[in-house]
Amino acid sequence: MSAPESLDALAERAVALVRPGTRAILGITGSPGAGKTTLAESLTERVNLLTTARGGNDGFAANLSMDGFHLANATLDRLGIHDRKGAIDTFDGWGFVSLLRRLHVELDHTVFAPGFDRGVDEGVAGQVAVSPATQLVVVEGNYLLVDAEPWDQVKGLLSEAWFCETSASERLRRLVDRHERHGRSPAAAREWAESVDGKNAVLIEATRTRADLVVSGSTALVV
Repeated sequence: MSAPESLDALAERAVALVRPGTRAILGITGSPGAGKTTLAESLTERVNLLTTARGGNDGFAANLSMDGFHLANATLDRLGIHDRKGAIDTFDGWGFVSLLRRLHVELDHTVFAPGFDRGVDEGVAGQVAVSPATQLVVVEGNYLLVDAEPWDQVKGLLSEAWFCETSASERLRRLVDRHERHGRSPAAAREWAESVDGKNAVLIEATRTRADLVVSGSTALVV
């Protein structure tokens, strides 16, 4: 099912996922460079504006990324897999699943989750705080719909899963730009985007049919 090209419509759909006395988790997935982070952040902001305007608290929704579960660079070095960081086995999948389970049951105190600092290319422990007032968590990441252990447990922990879709050419352009901004040469940036990111995208694109909704990666840019 395709989504309407309106961030307001998506925000209304996200709010409707929440049931009294529970916390909803909305997953946004898609291939590298699809615009998941921008969409998740924009959606969270729009939901909070919407619920505040209706008399709710301004912390109704929180946003967190699967990137906080990247294995540490030192661990990747030890395992000999640093040269393909971002592949599915370079994440702590079991830790991620555990966090989603905690978010459903630990409603009476703040749950802290890791974030990710692209400047140093490392996870940051306890960077994201999900308070008891938070009723919707928007979580984004590449592998939310992969049908392999432990990732196959994620779908059942989500109220809905949305697939963020962007053309392959646009994703490549964004990825090359991102890698250059983070220190790679133009040639190295393109090589990484086409090889490492490209291989990951093949796996992720195959999960599109498991999504509840397909959303354009440009939706967050629509005013």
